[in-house]
Amino acid sequence: MITIHATKRKKIGTSSSRCIRLNNKIPAVMYGPLCPNVFIELYHNVVFNIILNCDTYKKKLLLIIDHIQHIVKVQSIQRHVFKPNIIHMDFFKVPNK
Repeated sequence: MITIHATKRKKIGTSSSRCIRLNNKIPAVMYGPLCPNVFIELYHNVVFNIILNCDTYKKKLLLIIDHIQHIVKVQSIQRHVFKPNIIHMDFFKVPNK
């Protein structure tokens, strides 16, 4: 299982997302049933290399947010129009069975 490390965002909104992108990170959100939205930031280069090397929409990922493990699937990826950059990601938390 592929592991991605993330940290919670302190601020949300357009201006804070721009600052995150300037620091070579990706703003993202994790949501799911019976789970409040968690706003996070990821390192761009790490995530970009993972996306290039595997089929990310079909596999489950292990997302570690501040030392807490979550099993998620990639819901959507927003990319820049002509640059090879990721602008935003959505993760769907897989419910525990």
